[in-house]
Amino acid sequence: MNTVLLLASIVAALTAASFVFARRKAAADIAYAGKGAGLGYHSQPGYHGWFAGIVSGMAAFLVMIAGMYLSLNVFLVIGVMIVVALVGSFLAARRISPDFRARTYVEYFIKAILVFCSVVAVFTTIGIILSLLFESMRFFKEVPVLDFLTGIQWSPQTAMRSDQVGQSGAFGAIPVFTGTFLIMAIAIAVAAPIGLMIAIYLSEYAGKRTRGFVKPVIEILAGVPTVVYGFFALLTVGPAIRAQAETMGFSVPTQSAITAGLVMGVMIIPFVSSLSDDVINAVPQTMRDGSYALGATKSETMTKVVFAGALPGIIGALLLAVSRAIGETMIVVMAAGRAANLTGNPFEAVTTVTVQIVALLTGDQEFDSAKTLAAFALGLMLFLITLVLNYIALIIVRRYRARYE
Repeated sequence: MNTVLLLASIVAALTAASFVFARRKAAADIAYAGKGAGLGYHSQPGYHGWFAGIVSGMAAFLVMIAGMYLSLNVFLVIGVMIVVALVGSFLAARRISPDFRARTYVEYFIKAILVFCSVVAVFTTIGIILSLLFESMRFFKEVPVLDFLTGIQWSPQTAMRSDQVGQSGAFGAIPVFTGTFLIMAIAIAVAAPIGLMIAIYLSEYAGKRTRGFVKPVIEILAGVPTVVYGFFALLTVGPAIRAQAETMGFSVPTQSAITAGLVMGVMIIPFVSSLSDDVINAVPQTMRDGSYALGATKSETMTKVVFAGALPGIIGALLLAVSRAIGETMIVVMAAGRAANLTGNPFEAVTTVTVQIVALLTGDQEFDSAKTLAAFALGLMLFLITLVLNYIALIIVRRYRARYE
């Protein structure tokens, strides 16, 4: 690892050196040609520098990859890298002339990088989908799809040997998804109104000093590790809810859906408030001024004009918060437990899809049993549910945007 960092640093240094050398040479050539000669050059000195840096840097990078692949001596690789970088820089510097289109080549290179990144993202998504699909198909060969989707008992314990009895496994996923949506609903019920009210206050009513202090403090919540939230839920929120329930004559366990949902809601408040605040601030001031000119009050302008214009972005913020809530694991493990209970009672222990995936894939596992493959089936269903939610939200945004415009 240290060798890779060393070679990468040398590549970066050679690229920077070539950039500076070519840029200075181009500037010197323009200055030598006289005043106004720069207007006759197709590209500015900076583009000539970038062209030289790209040529020498790519050459050194290819040598580095070849040396690592062939397991060559590090000093030999460094020497070859320096030589090819100098040659590339020299050849690029020789191309400096009024007619050389360095800017065009640099823009082509940047465009190629952007296309490559887009292709990597697309193929990564396709790879994830295919891996989930193929492994899920293996699972559904052992467990019928209908049993998985409609079963109400989740006990993914299977026999490892033929002499084991009573370990046939039950893979009904309804209790797992019920717990997931229950905790998600509680979290959104906490984060959505509080986050939106915070965003409205900061963007429309708070002064600059108040906004400059409150917003960073709220965003600190997003940087708190989830395990800290888990400790807070397990040691503070859970016992407090249980004690309050006991005073009212009820028995509530320390680990429950309400505990995990409340703490998770606090955790995702910054996602809703910060993004909604940015979206509300992006609404043009002319819309506010027009509303005031027609005699609307500040609250009327906010609810009927600003909020309506920012609604697509607010929905996007809520979707991000929902995705964050669905994917959370540590808080659920510590605050809600792992019991796969089919219940709508928020004061009972439940589990979620992500918790079960972690439990199924933790430890030494072989991907040839229904117990392990069940994790991929859960992941596939969670992916499809998230896709459907995003599609529904997109339809809502499009319809509202068309009506608003």
